[in-house]
Amino acid sequence: MKDIMGMMKAAGEMKDKMEAMQAELANLLVEGKSGGGMVKITLNGKGDLRGVKIDPSMFKEDDVEILEDLIVAAHADAKTKVEAETQNRMADVTAGLPIPPGMKLPF
Repeated sequence: MKDIMGMMKAAGEMKDKMEAMQAELANLLVEGKSGGGMVKITLNGKGDLRGVKIDPSMFKEDDVEILEDLIVAAHADAKTKVEAETQNRMADVTAGLPIPPGMKLPF
């Protein structure tokens, strides 16, 4: 019975830590770049697009397809960074808890 109470306490603490982490992630801004920094995309920790910066030299009529590809690449870069930061913070929150490998939190 003592182990169950300990687990309940640990689960409550983890819930509080997760809520705090989610609030931090909402305020986190991550920048993804492509084309040597000519295209920059900013996402928040939830993956919402917050900004796009494009070097003025990219605004040439014959470079439209390249620009479109660079925007997609910059977004992918930013999204990868957001996911990595989320995983790092989640590992801190769940440290010491017996969570099965591959289980993603929050559910």
